[in-house]
Amino acid sequence: MRPKLPDTDKRNAKLIIRVSKNEKLRLQSLTKRGKYGCMSDLIRSKVFNESNRKVISLDEEANTQLKNLDYELNKIGVNLNQLSKRINSFAGYNVGDNDRQLLRQAFEMMRNCLIILQKLLH
Repeated sequence: MRPKLPDTDKRNAKLIIRVSKNEKLRLQSLTKRGKYGCMSDLIRSKVFNESNRKVISLDEEANTQLKNLDYELNKIGVNLNQLSKRINSFAGYNVGDNDRQLLRQAFEMMRNCLIILQKLLH
């Protein structure tokens, strides 16, 4: 049996909203993907947890830094893809000095990106 709720916590007020068929399908899909019991749970979660979001305003300098960060992260991805291709191309591939250098570069770039993100977000 369910525990008794105080009157203030009982959900006995009905709210009717109108949505299109496509919106309803999207809500149903989000409900299933989010593993919510019903659409009401999904909607309550989205509406009332909105205040937990952090809003970040960017000045021009921060915007420029984020663009640079995006560029650096892209370079990291390219380096890691090159290394992955080499390793997966040969069954008996041994990681060489050049590969180690690529990994060091990727690690250092990720570390720098993390430092920049931490500065921007604090």
